[in-house]
Amino acid sequence: MIIPSLTTAKTKTGFHLPEESEPHARTFMQWPVNRRVHRDRVFRRMLQQSIADIANTIVEFEPVTMLMAAEHHSAAKRLLSRKVEIWDIPTDDLWCRDAGPLFVRNGKGKLAIANFNFNGWGNKQTHDNDGKIAERIATRLDLPLIDSGLVGEPGGVESDGAGTLMAHESCWVNENRNSLSKSEISNRLLTALGAEKIIWAPGVKGADITDYHIDSLARFVRPGIAVIQLPEKPSKEDPWSVAAFETYEILKKSKDAKGRQLSLVVLPEPTQPRVTSYDFVASYVNYYVCNGGVIAAQFGDHATDSETERKLKRLYPGRELVMLNVDPIGETGGGIHCATQQMPKV
Repeated sequence: MIIPSLTTAKTKTGFHLPEESEPHARTFMQWPVNRRVHRDRVFRRMLQQSIADIANTIVEFEPVTMLMAAEHHSAAKRLLSRKVEIWDIPTDDLWCRDAGPLFVRNGKGKLAIANFNFNGWGNKQTHDNDGKIAERIATRLDLPLIDSGLVGEPGGVESDGAGTLMAHESCWVNENRNSLSKSEISNRLLTALGAEKIIWAPGVKGADITDYHIDSLARFVRPGIAVIQLPEKPSKEDPWSVAAFETYEILKKSKDAKGRQLSLVVLPEPTQPRVTSYDFVASYVNYYVCNGGVIAAQFGDHATDSETERKLKRLYPGRELVMLNVDPIGETGGGIHCATQQMPKV
């Protein structure tokens, strides 16, 4: 069932986006297969192995559903744990956080899917299959599909589950997605995700395919507490560094929807990662919280890997921390959080 667009909505839908650490029914992921996107056969296989490693790790904590067309099932099964369920829903790439189903829940425990009309990050990449995933999942699960009235990606907005969002303007207030005012985009995000306040930071347009998603830099741990990754000091020659410290200063001065001053925990930036290319995404913040676990990346920098491990264990007591080498995903511009999407338990 498709619910009409929220473009003129003035009242709340009754649905909200739960915080990621709340219990899940399952995790959804996507199998990367598109040869126009990943032309090198050897690298494509490496990328699929990284996705399998993440899925095989998460499935020890909660059910995992991998999406892919039927023609890929046989080959994928050789890499995936038998515990991973495969659904015949065609995919192009791996970014389930952006193209997959964003589940929202109401006070009666009912789920719906908020549709952000994925367009390949402003039509930068083919998305013939990925652009249809949210609707196909809604149909298969017989859930309402709520049109947000926006084009964008859930990886571009963070929610504390208690009324507060944070995002970079660069990936929302951008004509490659929305020809709307910042105020109107804010209203539609708040309505679609059942929130009361959004904290905006400028971000960076055009430097990467996502136009700088917030989930690679800063995340909510729980209401009132956020984590952000920063280099040791800003560099005027590095736009990512400048934007990161700009976001940090904004968050440090911000209050959430309940009037609480945000408490910020800083994670380090790896200085000696295994991969040193300029566009490699080495984000410790791009971790995924599942039932009883936290799945994070390690980059081969012993000092920063160890510091991040200590801090994440303190931030998520009672959960098992697993750190994986997922460098091929970093080479394509993302991380573990980008590759996953949670379905809340009801």
